[in-house]
Amino acid sequence: MPIARSVAELHGSYPGPTAALLGSFLMTGVYQSICVTAAMFMTGQASNPLAASIATETLHYPVTLVSWFVAGIVPGLCSLLIVPAVVYRLNPPQIRRTPEARAFAASELTRMGPMDGAQRTVFLVFVAVCGLWVTTAVHHIDITITALLGAVALLLSGVLKWEQVAGNKAAWNLFIWYGGLVRLGHALGDAGVAKAFASGVAGMLPGARWMVLLAVVLAIYFYSHYGFASITAHLLSMFVPFGSLLIVEGAPPGLVVFSLACFTNLSAGLTHYGTTPAPMFFAQHYVSLREWWKTGFVISLVNLAIWSTVGFAWWKVIKVW
Repeated sequence: MPIARSVAELHGSYPGPTAALLGSFLMTGVYQSICVTAAMFMTGQASNPLAASIATETLHYPVTLVSWFVAGIVPGLCSLLIVPAVVYRLNPPQIRRTPEARAFAASELTRMGPMDGAQRTVFLVFVAVCGLWVTTAVHHIDITITALLGAVALLLSGVLKWEQVAGNKAAWNLFIWYGGLVRLGHALGDAGVAKAFASGVAGMLPGARWMVLLAVVLAIYFYSHYGFASITAHLLSMFVPFGSLLIVEGAPPGLVVFSLACFTNLSAGLTHYGTTPAPMFFAQHYVSLREWWKTGFVISLVNLAIWSTVGFAWWKVIKVW
């Protein structure tokens, strides 16, 4: 996001009247691409290892780092080729070529010179936090603790000042309202609302073949993300009830697991609060709420079309189902 904003500002595109020059396209295009890459890899998003664990332990279909990579690479690459092009048509930038960006980046790197002590500290903390996050399955340290450890390290080293933390009103605002929405999603799951919802869906289609039920369930599962501010909350609330329902009705476990796991990530593109990075991109004020939701809905149709055709066909080839 900082890179996208820097490129936009380099070409005179700022929030407001000049947003359409380049910034609005970059913010929507980059964010929608993030949702695709999150679906492609087990390490693409924080709750993906959780989805793999649930699939293995509860739905009895083992998912590994390699199997997720193989399953996601083909439909993911198709989405990465098509999604930016669709965003380009929906939100066309007035500036179509950016040769200055490369020269600007090179000149800025030269001007900055080698990394100083503070920058090296940030780099080491970044590597350590990423390493702890990726290896969560080994040491079982909660990802929230990992994030807090990184913040504490920056504060203790003096790279980050408490005055900067306390004065970041946008971050505190995001923390309060976004945290509330995340907890609401968890509460829905704890109260059994998602399980009852899944049973109700099955009751609406008595005697339906698993293929029909799969299509209906995936559509409902995908668009129910309008009610969630967290991929993790969505996953914890609905993954097991819908996955168990489909498998009991005869759907192939592999197809069910990868469909639900990948579609959870893709559904984050629907709204400006769909997953953690979404409010950060939207808060740059390059895109109106109406345009963000419009782009999200159109891209959702594109991704569903790609992953339910190319994706399902690819999963058949690699014997997921």
